Amino acid sequence: MASSVSFLFLFTFSVFTVTGVSLRFPFHPRDILPLLPKQVSWPILNSFNSPVDLLPTFVGSASSSNNSSDWKGACFYKNTAWLEFHNKSGSEFGGGTIHIKVNNAHSWTCMDLYVFATPYQVTWDYYFLSREHTLEIKEWEGKAEYEYVKQKGVSIFLMQAGMLGTLQALWDVFPLFTNTGWGENSNIGFLKKHMQASFEQRPQPWVTNITTDEIHSGDFLAISKIRGRWGGFETLEKWVTGSYAGHTAVCLRDSEGKLWVAESGHENEEGEDIIAVLPWEEWWEFELTKDDSNPHIALLPLHPEIRAKFNNTAAWEYAQSMANQTYGYHNMIFSWIDTIDKNYPPPLDAHLVASVMTVWNQIQPSYAANLWNEALNKRLGTEVFYTAIFLFSPSLVQSRNFSLVN
Repeated sequence: MASSVSFLFLFTFSVFTVTGVSLRFPFHPRDILPLLPKQVSWPILNSFNSPVDLLPTFVGSASSSNNSSDWKGACFYKNTAWLEFHNKSGSEFGGGTIHIKVNNAHSWTCMDLYVFATPYQVTWDYYFLSREHTLEIKEWEGKAEYEYVKQKGVSIFLMQAGMLGTLQALWDVFPLFTNTGWGENSNIGFLKKHMQASFEQRPQPWVTNITTDEIHSGDFLAISKIRGRWGGFETLEKWVTGSYAGHTAVCLRDSEGKLWVAESGHENEEGEDIIAVLPWEEWWEFELTKDDSNPHIALLPLHPEIRAKFNNTAAWEYAQSMANQTYGYHNMIFSWIDTIDKNYPPPLDAHLVASVMTVWNQIQPSYAANLWNEALNKRLGTEVFYTAIFLFSPSLVQSRNFSLVN
């Protein structure tokens, strides 16, 4: 192991101390790290990469040859792309060829990994050699995609971490969703790294001595889950929204003084996510004994002055009227996005969000319909069932003064 480290140090030192000559290095130290012993390479790779490296960066759109895109890649520093329409398939609307010319690699061993997307299809490719490459799209999905590409082109996203970095990021993001101590530590580590959030273990006993008699109507429950499927989802949700809680609920008392918890997202016997008003004992027993996401629950009481103004009768009547309604998907994503381009922590942007919507729409169409189609329909006053129609129809969107992507 010592000899491997010495070789890497000496070679790197000798390459970087050559002066007066313009060189393309035979390799970059990062490119050969996976070849070194795991005890050496993994700590360094972990310092370079994180789950965020799974997120591609929008670099431009490939459109007609008269309007090419240029950008700097992670490996190749000079890149150009353009789109050539053709009808090799003999179909009604034909297809196209994306031309990508890559130059000026920073080393001989690096490569660039790209994702290419329209609202109708997504593909990917990687480039190792400095030359012009082509990516064939045999045919467009139909007239809508053909017209979209003529106007907007094919969006190009760069995986900034490269092939090895992306694989490392995949390894890092996987434990976020596992119901293990490893997963819990990974979620805590992610929040600490990207949000500077600290989780300090409190001395036992971990259960406070507060009684239900001290809980009033309107008191707020802030819940943070840090392991399992919901723990991983909430970790990413916290990162993009800037919130330190991934779930919330409110305490209410009925006319007889019985304590209840109203929350959205409760799973019923049919597996549907609904709005529910549950007896405190039932809700608390589930959190103590059945919720495997290790929830951290904070009780935030109303200020006495605000509590005096709280209309418990109206709140209770409203909660009862909403009970058993479906989860509020139409508000979920827009509790995060409420401006055109100011709600995205780097490297997220509106182009990437639109691309993710496209991918998810193909992988889990029913969930995508809940998550953003329902939300967009509500805001646009439409009954559209496909995400692509929203992204393709600027006249529909602009007529309602709405924008997701500039």
